[in-house]
Amino acid sequence: MDIQQTPIPGLLLLTPDLFADPRGWFCETYNAARYKAAGIPADFVQDNESFSARGVLRGLHWQAGPHAQAKLVRVLSGAVWDVAVDIRKGSPTFGKHHAVTLTPDNRLQFYIPRGFAHGFVVLEDNTRFAYKCDNLYCKAAERGLRYDDPALAIRWPDLGIPPLLSPKDLAHPSLGQIEPWEP
Repeated sequence: MDIQQTPIPGLLLLTPDLFADPRGWFCETYNAARYKAAGIPADFVQDNESFSARGVLRGLHWQAGPHAQAKLVRVLSGAVWDVAVDIRKGSPTFGKHHAVTLTPDNRLQFYIPRGFAHGFVVLEDNTRFAYKCDNLYCKAAERGLRYDDPALAIRWPDLGIPPLLSPKDLAHPSLGQIEPWEP
């Protein structure tokens, strides 16, 4: 497995090894012991999957307090442009983001630790997005950050169509209005 650090401490990009032969290929997408040895401390307890059309934008989301979640995300079909924003109180990279394109062909996995808002825009129709979480979802703890807040300076890909967001995602506050995440 190849592991890349990003410019924001804690965010990791992982590329699992692929073993191919004339029959096709095999790839180990998760192994708790190997991932812990690679610096991912999470014990994942919930798997989620979404299916979306091109232009859907989901995010930016996180869970507050004791319900915070670290995530390991990847794309099963289609493509997304995935982004994580540092919202950790006192972090030298607070408000900064890192983004990556995830596809089945590049096999990239994006590890997003607790203390980051997370979102993605779907680049292709029929996209299946999978993520492992290290804590169970709690509706009362869900939080959001406005995807187009100028303070974040996120340059979302221009798909030639307006992004499709849920009413809830359109109503999220700006960075200056949120309570930074604390462990």
